[in-house]
Amino acid sequence: MDIQTLFGLEGKTALVTGGATGIGRMAAEALVRAGARVLLVSRKDGACEAVAAELNALGASGSAEGFVGDVGTKDGIDAIVTEVQKRTDALDILMNNAGITWGAPMGEFPHHAWEKVMNVNVAGLFELTQQLLPLLIASSSPEDPARVVNVGSVMGEREMGDGAYSYSASKAAVLHLTKIMGKELAGHHVTVNALAPGPFVSRMTAFATADEDMRDKVGKDVPLGRVGTDTDIAGCMLFLCGQGGSYITGAIIPVSGGINVMSGPNIFEQALH
Repeated sequence: MDIQTLFGLEGKTALVTGGATGIGRMAAEALVRAGARVLLVSRKDGACEAVAAELNALGASGSAEGFVGDVGTKDGIDAIVTEVQKRTDALDILMNNAGITWGAPMGEFPHHAWEKVMNVNVAGLFELTQQLLPLLIASSSPEDPARVVNVGSVMGEREMGDGAYSYSASKAAVLHLTKIMGKELAGHHVTVNALAPGPFVSRMTAFATADEDMRDKVGKDVPLGRVGTDTDIAGCMLFLCGQGGSYITGAIIPVSGGINVMSGPNIFEQALH
């Protein structure tokens, strides 16, 4: 078995939500380079079309096409599903990457920040997957299941609210939903796994990763000493979506540089010195 067989995606069709920036953009490029036809969707008008043009200019074996869509409302999700159905009758890969955050100190955190964040990060992810399930099942087989990759966060694994209370809770929900859906959809030959990223350069983290000096400072707080890069996301996506990942479901991949296993100091530290 060669590397292309394990990680190649020739002939596959993928949908990436939030595909215009950040982790979604990184994943989309990896999928296109591996040979997939990638549908990109985001809320900002023209953003995914522009990214699709950039990806098509790479000369890779895959292709990209973009359109506007909003997973934050039922009507928005219905519109995305209708557009996907116009473009394909089977879907091999769904990456639920679209997400939003909100930050405010305890005592000042607004109630409406819960509804907004949970609608996009949790309800939107679930509803879109549910509506696209027939297209995923249409492409699936025991030997080559359809793939769903959800994007959670290390903040959904560790006690790291940092003022983003609704975001952290929503990402914990994403990771738990991933396991539930992984169990329930296995019989349909659809795998469901999740990434739990640490700090990556994106629009959401621009306040802390906008330039190299800031990224270096953030990296010093990561056990492996750096922020994540596009190759970290690419490697995970090609593994989970290629033939090499066909026997894995319900897994949480900690793409966080070791933050997922950080803990407090040794409780005997003072006694030992």
